[in-house]
Amino acid sequence: MKPPSRDFLPSSPMMTPSKPASVIGPDLAIVGQKITLVCQSALVIAGEVSGDIHGDNVTVGETGKVTGTVSARNLSIHGEVNGQLRGETVALYATARINGDIVQKNLVIAEGAQFDGRVRSAKDASDWQPILDANTHRDAGA
Repeated sequence: MKPPSRDFLPSSPMMTPSKPASVIGPDLAIVGQKITLVCQSALVIAGEVSGDIHGDNVTVGETGKVTGTVSARNLSIHGEVNGQLRGETVALYATARINGDIVQKNLVIAEGAQFDGRVRSAKDASDWQPILDANTHRDAGA
């Protein structure tokens, strides 16, 4: 069977080199207790993150693995996520492996993506909107 056209999937920071992106490379693992990553632009995860992630555009690459909640305006998942996904647009590509719930406004699932969890439509933006102010997370952890 022919794979679905990429035309229907939102663009991913991984595929738009003109847009600057922060990258967690395949040789990097970020682990610890109560870790929260905040990225106000594009973030590409090719390594491993154990913690929550808030960003504008977040891509989990094929070699990427996240254990925690990922909140972003645009989420593109090619790798593995064990935890909740929260986004305005959530795209699961054919190589995605998700174990957790999804809260979204728009959802695209490509043929071949693996997903074990529940999907819920966001009632309003507060259901999916990432918190992009790092001080908010600092104050919450104090």
